[in-house]
Formats: sequence, structure tokens, C-alpha cells
Amino acid sequence: MSDRLVRGQVVETVGGVYRVRTDAGTVAASLRGRIKHFGKRDRIVIGDYVEVGGASGEAPVIEAALPRRTRLSRRSSTSRFAKVLAANLDRLLMVASVADPPPSRSVIDRMLVMGEAGGMECGIVLNKVELPGGRALADALGAAYRKAGYQVVGTSVVTGEGIGAFRMLIHSGSSVLAGPSGVGKSSLLNAVEPGLALRTQAVGRRSRAGRHTTVSSRLITLAGGGEVADTPGFSDAGPGDVSARDLGRCFADFRPHLGQCRFNDCVHIHEPGCAVLAAVEEGHIGHARHRSYQTILAEL
Repeated sequence: MSDRLVRGQVVETVGGVYRVRTDAGTVAASLRGRIKHFGKRDRIVIGDYVEVGGASGEAPVIEAALPRRTRLSRRSSTSRFAKVLAANLDRLLMVASVADPPPSRSVIDRMLVMGEAGGMECGIVLNKVELPGGRALADALGAAYRKAGYQVVGTSVVTGEGIGAFRMLIHSGSSVLAGPSGVGKSSLLNAVEPGLALRTQAVGRRSRAGRHTTVSSRLITLAGGGEVADTPGFSDAGPGDVSARDLGRCFADFRPHLGQCRFNDCVHIHEPGCAVLAAVEEGHIGHARHRSYQTILAEL
């Protein structure tokens, strides 16, 4: 390294070492203590753009972190504060399996909120459609979320269904795959690019819950174009970094009706003259989506 600062993007963090991709190649850098956090509870994550320096012959050091364009944050059930997992990515693809483990509308909605709150484009991948009853469930869930305004792709690593559509999504820009363990995130990536050889593991026989197979986060450059963040599964995803006041804007099907309520401080639960509640009654917003909104709002 030279004395001048070089801009790069963090593509992996391992044990306090940050792999930073620069125009001159990827370097392993440490972190200068005074910039360890953007805020008291934040940290540098994959996708962050940073400035790396260091005198010739010395190990590279991250000297500064640059502002984020987007972010992926989650809040665990045991914490009041959100934790940033990735930054500067274009889209969040919520991956759910139609069975083994079974899908949860609540989890899907929570993770869509995480993406919307972070400023990312959001889509849904319904995996394992080859399983018994999987096609019917994928069609029903897909119809509900397309109506809500999201792109939905049904996939099967076993039969190859939908893999081409999934490939087109992740070969454009940068994506993060979010979803509980066991839904097949790593298997989908392996199907698109077998050379990745990401670790996969079967769902637990007794619990039918997924097991974590991705243990650290990294930003992967795909041979066919695009990048994807491979992150650990989330078993207790909270609503992320969003306030109660802004929650409605994180529901795509709510947004056309916001600003039309009788009261400016309407929270869309029981107020008279609420445009969102009217949209629910008229069938423009699904009852399940509104229940998810109420649950997350109560937590916030």
C-alpha cells in the first residue's frame, strides 16, 4: 500500500480482518479503532465502501467508512437495537420454502420490512415447489404477494423450475438472500453457479426446522454477472431499523393509500376514516398482511 487512501468495498469479514476489494486487487485490512462504528451500536459490514491506507511495507488499515446507500438490518427478539448485516446492495430476495420447513407469512412480511426499511428493492423466491402440495401453495402465496406489489419466483433445485428466472435476478446488480435456515438459499446459489460449492444441510428430521449452513457473511461476485451477499439464516428476525411512524411505508400495498386517512397521525389500526382499513375491507390489502403490520407495530 502507499500513503494515499484507496477506495474499496468490504467483501468479507473474518475474525477482525476485512477483505477489501479495490481497483488494484483485494487486500486484507485491519480496522483503525476510532472508526469501528458509524454509531455506538453499528459496525462495518460486507458491502460497505471504505478508504484504505497504510505506509509502504505496512499492513493495510481501513481509515474511513463512506455513507451507505442501502442497508440490511435485523433486530433479534432479545435486543432493542437493530444490527446492520450488509450495506449498499440493490435488492433483498426473501427466500421461503413451500414445505420442509413450511412457510410463515409473518416471517416473510418481517423480512420484506427489513428490505423496504433499508431502501432496497424487494422480491420473493418460493423454493422447493416440487414437494407434495408445493405447487398449489406456491401459486396461492405467489398470487397474494404479487397483488401486494412484489415480484415472486417459484423455484426447485430438484427439477430446475424457476432457476432461469432466479438466475436473471441475481445476475443483475447486487442482491442479498434473506430467509430462515433450511429454505435452500445456498442450494439455489449452487444451482446457478456450481463452482461456488456452498455448504448445504438437510432440515432437522424431528423439528423440521432448518439448520445454519452459512456461518459468516461474504459478498460473492458471480461469473455470469452480479453479486450476492451470502448471509446466515435468521431464526428470529425482528423488524430491523424502522420506526412505528414509518412502518406503513415498508408495506408496498399500504403505500398507495397513505396520506389519505382522516387523521394525520393515523396508525391504521382502528381509527375512523382510515384509508388503509378501508382498503383492507375492500380487498385491496390482504387481511394477513394487515395482521402482520399490527404485530410488528405492537413490537415497535
